[in-house]
Amino acid sequence: MLSFSTDIQFLKGVGEKRAQLYKKLHIETIGQLLYYFPRSYLDLSQTKEIADCHSGEICAIRAMVIAKGREQRIRKGLSVFKVKISDDSGPMNVTFFNAKYTVDTLEVGKEYLFYGKMVSGGLNAPLIFPLDGPTRIIPIYPLTAGLTSKMVSASVQQALSLIDEDLPDPIPQSLRQQYSLCHLHYALSNVHLPSDPQALEIAKRRLIFEEFFTLALSLASVKSRHSAATSYCCQNHNLEPFYQSLPFTPTNAQKRAIGDLCRDMSSSVPMNRLIQGDVGSGKTLVAAAGIYAACQNGFQAAMMAPTEILARQHYDSLRKFLEPLGLQLQLLTGSMTAKEKNLAKQRIKSGEANVIIGTHALISDDVTFADLALVVTDEQHRFGVAQRAKLSSKSQNPHTLVMSATPIPRTLALMVYGDLDVSILDELPPGRQKIDTFVINSTKKKGAYNYIKDHLDRGLQAYIVCPLVENGEVDMGLTNASDHAAELAAKAFSGYRVGLLHGKMKAKEKDAVMEQFKNGEIQLLVSTTVIEVGVDVPNAVVMLIENAERFGLSQLHQLRGRVGRGKEKSTCILVSDNRQEDTLERLNMMHKTNNGFEIAEYDLKARGPGDFLGMRQHGLPQMKIADLSSDMQLLMQAQEAAQQVLAHQTIMTEEERRLLQNSVRTMLRSVGDRPN
Repeated sequence: MLSFSTDIQFLKGVGEKRAQLYKKLHIETIGQLLYYFPRSYLDLSQTKEIADCHSGEICAIRAMVIAKGREQRIRKGLSVFKVKISDDSGPMNVTFFNAKYTVDTLEVGKEYLFYGKMVSGGLNAPLIFPLDGPTRIIPIYPLTAGLTSKMVSASVQQALSLIDEDLPDPIPQSLRQQYSLCHLHYALSNVHLPSDPQALEIAKRRLIFEEFFTLALSLASVKSRHSAATSYCCQNHNLEPFYQSLPFTPTNAQKRAIGDLCRDMSSSVPMNRLIQGDVGSGKTLVAAAGIYAACQNGFQAAMMAPTEILARQHYDSLRKFLEPLGLQLQLLTGSMTAKEKNLAKQRIKSGEANVIIGTHALISDDVTFADLALVVTDEQHRFGVAQRAKLSSKSQNPHTLVMSATPIPRTLALMVYGDLDVSILDELPPGRQKIDTFVINSTKKKGAYNYIKDHLDRGLQAYIVCPLVENGEVDMGLTNASDHAAELAAKAFSGYRVGLLHGKMKAKEKDAVMEQFKNGEIQLLVSTTVIEVGVDVPNAVVMLIENAERFGLSQLHQLRGRVGRGKEKSTCILVSDNRQEDTLERLNMMHKTNNGFEIAEYDLKARGPGDFLGMRQHGLPQMKIADLSSDMQLLMQAQEAAQQVLAHQTIMTEEERRLLQNSVRTMLRSVGDRPN
């Protein structure tokens, strides 16, 4: 009997050369082979008669070989073979190219299964399967050059025959019974060599559950390592003065999130929380309440923003919330003079300043905090892990609050931010403007420009967003910001103050342009997606996005959030000449709703989690069989089961406990997060 740890070269037909090919697919052991799942299947169980097949259709046909023609050499390197097959409904020609061996193995008078796409002359280069094969549902694997699905399938079949049918199962028996899951051997056998469609579904359900279950336990393991005691236990928090000083009533979602913060910060374990909310949902207010609670206990709080202009914006907002309550705020950015920086650092070190807002300047080696209890990071995906960690390292296990305006479906947020507790702001404060969104093609662009000019003439401002910075960068035929800004300034918007902003500009140049736009010195800002996360300009009320089909929906929603921040009615115009039905449906989703979470759910289903957020950078392991966008019910069940295990409510043997721990270690290694 083989075990999961047995080297793959123990299998017949897998020599050193083929083992190297398997290694490219990260397969070196029997276990890794059996957990290398098919990407799709050919279902040969539903066959069609020849007379019922139409050109362009993919068909599985059960037919007899009645004649084989001779090899025809069309040109050097290309041979064609004609084979005639027949069933009860009539005959058909099958054409093979450079396939002498395949044709030689076909026996006249014998029936086979032919699978392929119909053309006007019959079948071209179909796949051929014997009628006495082990299964009619054929697995198709992701491959590398030199390996075929047939080779992988043969290796899998051999491995399954050589491992113990009662092999150790990482899901405890009590949980398998509770959630109606099959045993591991049955699951592996039927995901690779399904006996019928129902058996395949039973197998997939169990393996998807296992993957989610192991992931949930892995994330809990990561979170527990972040739970060293903190000396900043903020149990003294009376938020009544904070609430009374506000000129408005916070939303229920904001109150819930503030409650989460206060509860976390009063614990001896450091808070590690994500506040996730749509554009304009009031995350800064929630952060201000947390900062006030930290300062009430005699500690300091720091907020780090990705750009200088955003840091200044937060500084201005927090001053309005916190200065009336007696707190001392300090700004620290790279553009301050040496004298200003030194004075700021002295105030931070002495504790005179108890609220510090800044950019990367906060993590400079010469910045020392007196008593830093709370670290707030805005738009955390703009910072590297090391930068966030460096700010936290300036204190002894401080509380951490992360803010993000990128809407992520709740279930996905639990996966992406597995080491964080998540609070979601799913209400907009009263008075927030709904942004009217329209989808047009370029023939209507002149009218759109006139619409923008009408607003500029009234003293308002607008954005035009382009997918590229310069001509020829990445893709021809797309609008680039540099040329477009020059052309608009010379022609359509001649006489208006047109500015340019893109990611290749230096930080100081970008901040200077945004400052000019904020101050009204620029009327029309032509930009790339660098404005996706940016400063509030309430006077900017129209946004036109060129080549809108090139952006993800969540990104379009983020861009749209740059307008609608004042009292004036705001508009977003999406320009696309792409007429494909799915593209138009996607863009019309922007017309239908302003709800970022609805858009994120749709985007996740349309693009899948891999493209949705660049999962790798968030430490989410690559799912082998589970699909975060469609297997939600199983995800919830698996998380429920993981909670039972963590709460010691699951009956399991020592062997089952050991297997489960091994599965968790394997998953943690897959994202480079090795357990201690």
